[in-house]
Amino acid sequence: MNPTLNVTLSAKDLTLQHGNTTIVESLNLTLPEGKVTAIVGPNGCGKSTLLNGLSRIHHPSHGGVLLDGKDIHKQASRDVARRLALLPQDTIAPDGITVSELIRFGRHPHQSALKQWQMSDQEAIDYALKAADLSALKDRLLDTLSGGQRQRAWIAMSIAQETPLLLLDEPTSALDLGHQIEVFELIKALSEEGKTVAMVVHDLPSACRYADHIVAMKSGKIISEGCPKDVMTKELVLELYGIECDLMPDPMTGSPILINIKRVQSE
Repeated sequence: MNPTLNVTLSAKDLTLQHGNTTIVESLNLTLPEGKVTAIVGPNGCGKSTLLNGLSRIHHPSHGGVLLDGKDIHKQASRDVARRLALLPQDTIAPDGITVSELIRFGRHPHQSALKQWQMSDQEAIDYALKAADLSALKDRLLDTLSGGQRQRAWIAMSIAQETPLLLLDEPTSALDLGHQIEVFELIKALSEEGKTVAMVVHDLPSACRYADHIVAMKSGKIISEGCPKDVMTKELVLELYGIECDLMPDPMTGSPILINIKRVQSE
């Protein structure tokens, strides 16, 4: 059930505005295929706007987004939806919906007047339930689940969409530590099966631990990107968040951990 098609997504001189205010400016980015990319940076730096731009929700005022080398805004919506799935930060489901019913919505891009529900659609749902460890909860009402379980259900809907690309806006927002780990481990497992994942993340240690590639943003621009071990420095943390810290490697994973954190007093 895993997508085998290699799909590329990149931004070229991308500028995104809200009204007359520029949020993302002349940004260039190519998502590494089959890897997890974490987009980090302070509030208001343009992370979510960038994700919306990459998924063609936000139309650029300059530059563009290329999906498989072609302007994403000139491609048919259904064709894009078969290659790219977006899970926004704020998700709303109808009342009284079960886990299976929610995941079923992920099959919409594969339906048409000439192609009704098929065995392959049910197989995709069953695979998504298994991948998200929700098979035992498939008949439960969504609003009876824990926060982590609900978030896994939304991700499962995106899995059922069977896209090689998955964009996630703060997938662990408002979750406790246990549920955060639950979701991050699912995301990592998806990338290990071939998906290209980009996610907006606020927690730097989690971004470093679960991502293969870090994109650090400030004021609508990328100021650093690359492997977490190479990108995450004391200088970068200070520039992004105005805090001083020391960095040490995680004893188990080697990923950077922030210690001795201190807020820098503004003059």
